[in-house]
Amino acid sequence: MKKYFLLLISLCGLIGSSFAQNSHPKGIVADKILAVVGDKIILRSDIENSLIDMQRQGVEIPENARCQVLDQAMGIKALVLQAEKDSLPVTDEEVETIIDNRIRSFIQQFGSKDELEKVAGKSIYQLKEDFKEPIRDQELAKAMRNKVVENVRITPNEVSVFFNKIPKDSLFFYESELEISQIVAYPKAHRDAEEYCVQQLKEFKEQIESGKKTFQSVASIYTQDPGSKETGGYYEVNRYSKELDPVWLGKAFTLKEGQVSNPFKTRFGYHIMQLISRNGDDAAVRHILLIPQVTSIEIKAEIERLDSVRANLISGTIDFGAAVNKYSNDDEHKFTAGRILGRDGSGNLTIDQLDKDMVLMLKDLKVGQYSHPTEFTDERGKKGVRIVYLKSKSEPHRENLKDDYDRIAQRALEEKKNDVLEQWFRKKVVTYHLMVDDEFKGCIEMKKWLPENTASRN
Repeated sequence: MKKYFLLLISLCGLIGSSFAQNSHPKGIVADKILAVVGDKIILRSDIENSLIDMQRQGVEIPENARCQVLDQAMGIKALVLQAEKDSLPVTDEEVETIIDNRIRSFIQQFGSKDELEKVAGKSIYQLKEDFKEPIRDQELAKAMRNKVVENVRITPNEVSVFFNKIPKDSLFFYESELEISQIVAYPKAHRDAEEYCVQQLKEFKEQIESGKKTFQSVASIYTQDPGSKETGGYYEVNRYSKELDPVWLGKAFTLKEGQVSNPFKTRFGYHIMQLISRNGDDAAVRHILLIPQVTSIEIKAEIERLDSVRANLISGTIDFGAAVNKYSNDDEHKFTAGRILGRDGSGNLTIDQLDKDMVLMLKDLKVGQYSHPTEFTDERGKKGVRIVYLKSKSEPHRENLKDDYDRIAQRALEEKKNDVLEQWFRKKVVTYHLMVDDEFKGCIEMKKWLPENTASRN
């Protein structure tokens, strides 16, 4: 049962089951109720679609996957029942936000809204409706789980006991990891370079509006936005997106369908935008981005400025976090005191997560040192100058309490939370009306759900 709770909230299939069902219609058999928890039912299609969606996302499917997925689905329903009983707050706005983010993720994955609707066999509106119940259930289950374990804490002694139980040959092996921070400055281009971009965009606008060229063809050739070059500048956006530049996003909702904007400026450069369609808070647009080019003169001036910053860092007259706040104009790392985060959201990076230019900068840098200001080009093609600070560097090693205490403590805490959840669950499950289809009664995972077993615990 412990494994059940480890996987419960991370289960991906139930959220995407509507999409999986429409993406693989030939794989769905006649529906049937497989289980009941209180007034909640679980259908065969829920389980089959979950497995299809897990396969689509590259999740390894074990032999007893159907038993495990049904077990977890019943667990979610049980948590949802209790969350509803306790009146835990999950608002429609929260659900809508999660659905919008999920839809945007699918659109990005498949390339366009039209392609997503084609593959799914449903409109965006229908997909959103299908997602409402499973996502609401997911959020209620998560809220209930958090309520049960919110006061669980771990002591150093418990961490040590947890670690000592791990077989030595099962301890994780970690490659060399680094903690890196950076100050990034993007030199301002000369006014002539900015005016040249604006003039180019005005010419593109005239060509498009006269019908000589299409927006898509011009964007495919000239845009400097790598995220949309292959799709002719195409994006699908939501008015309330927190991930997009607010100036750029606002422009999408001031245009009329087919209209091409005048050149406008964002922190990325200069743009023109065409509104393709708008439906409420959703819009489809194309845009062209031109980045004013900085010259060696601006780069040299920025290097000299950051040289002075480096001197102050070395002398201790300013700390790194304050220097980032004062001198860096890199929004991505401004609020992490310049610290670069890895794919898992932590600050422990491996060499393969760094760009090749940074790897070269770190070659002769010792822990605690600051690099010389160095020119680089970011993933958007924008030229900048940066100082890199190597805070720490670990050697490849087998997991141990001294070097990896935080990671071990986190796993120990999760195990303790799972124990608390298991105790809570065993008390609650006997209070629910339960039914399991005969087909699944032989599953080990179903023993706790069978009425005769729950009754024996009373």
